[in-house]
Amino acid sequence: MTTHSLLLLPGDGIGPEIMASAGEVIDWFNRRAGGKLFTTETDLVGGAAYDAHGAAISEETMQKALAADAVLFGAVGGPKWDDVPYDVRPEAGLLRLRKDLQLFANLRPAICYAALADASSLKKELVEGLDILIVRELTGGVYFGEPKEIRDLGNGQKRAVDTQVYDTFEIERIARVAFDLARTRRNKVTSSEKRNVMKSGVLWKEVVERVREADYPDVELEHMLADNCGMQLVRRPKQFDVIVCDNLFGDMLSDVAAMLTGSLGMLPSASLGAPDPTTGRRKALYEPVHGSAPDITGTGRANPIAMIASFAMALRYSFGLVEEADLLDKAIATALDSGARTADIAPDGADTVGTEEMTAAIIAALDNLAA
Repeated sequence: MTTHSLLLLPGDGIGPEIMASAGEVIDWFNRRAGGKLFTTETDLVGGAAYDAHGAAISEETMQKALAADAVLFGAVGGPKWDDVPYDVRPEAGLLRLRKDLQLFANLRPAICYAALADASSLKKELVEGLDILIVRELTGGVYFGEPKEIRDLGNGQKRAVDTQVYDTFEIERIARVAFDLARTRRNKVTSSEKRNVMKSGVLWKEVVERVREADYPDVELEHMLADNCGMQLVRRPKQFDVIVCDNLFGDMLSDVAAMLTGSLGMLPSASLGAPDPTTGRRKALYEPVHGSAPDITGTGRANPIAMIASFAMALRYSFGLVEEADLLDKAIATALDSGARTADIAPDGADTVGTEEMTAAIIAALDNLAA
């Protein structure tokens, strides 16, 4: 039996609480396998790491992340660290992980569970059965382009500069991820950019088309301006399968898609690197989309589903354990079908459960489904 190594980085706020839930699920799969399917090690990141080491992630922890088969990440940040220097702020730990692990592909599914169709801000018929995957380029674009600065122009005037930069290879590799994933789904890719006003969008469209024509002629491809894509996500979301976009538009469109499902607390994500030339293994980090939620930290009210579903993505994309990933996804749906609701997904006046109770409901569903 192959043993897979996981580095757990709970982080701050509700991060440790939801990571404990993921740990229970990992333990369940280890018991089911009759041995050590996974080994885990836990370390610090974010504000917790700053308090201990004066940095958002230590060099030792980075080496552990580089050596692990996958990293599970909770959440970072909170008002306690609002005034720390910019380069050691809690979020810098996540940014360094993405950079040093070269995690260029961010996968954000937006899935509407049948039991939660009424929780969406859209009409039930628009979101019931929704299953979208947004593929966001994560290491290029305006967030990383240079120059990036605020210039003092004198006379009380300043100028802020951010630079949108993409090279051909960056667009090619994220396009390939999108097309490969589409082949496992409904075989359709929507490429979203702003070619009407941005030169980077012109190149983006050109490269995506060339990749498709050369290697993926069987996959349907459409191009959609990013502003229209945002509108269409709200107007008719089920028209989409895989959406591929740059760092900035991916950041925004994935949050729009998130709210179609009813709660940010429901959404997992995966960040993947390039396949290793020898082993084929990708560096990978899995994390919930939601933040550290300092307002509910320690209350036992956090929704653990996004963290647990992030582990399901690890099963699927890092370890090739597709049956196990399907089982865990089904267990989450079963727990919701049973009526279990944390406060963020419960209708007004309805009974709610806490983090531990929701985790227990998912474990019980795993037991029943695997029996």
